[in-house]
Amino acid sequence: MRIIAELPHPDFKITIMNMNQKFIIKTEKGVYEQIYKVAEMDLTDGVNSVFELLDEGFLNKINERFKEMNRDFKETYQKYN
Repeated sequence: MRIIAELPHPDFKITIMNMNQKFIIKTEKGVYEQIYKVAEMDLTDGVNSVFELLDEGFLNKINERFKEMNRDFKETYQKYN
């Protein structure tokens, strides 16, 4: 797996990697991760197309999903405390 880029974001870390003819978009916030895989052949402009996918709307949804993940985990964890 080869890291192609790390993009700045105020709320979470974004890493773009390449492996087995796929672009892997990995987002991390604390102990949580979200990973999206896109076949290279599905994108017309290589890694530039990956950057285009990461528009403000999509990044906002990723951030909301991190919040949901945290709420879900806290709910479950509190059952056992």
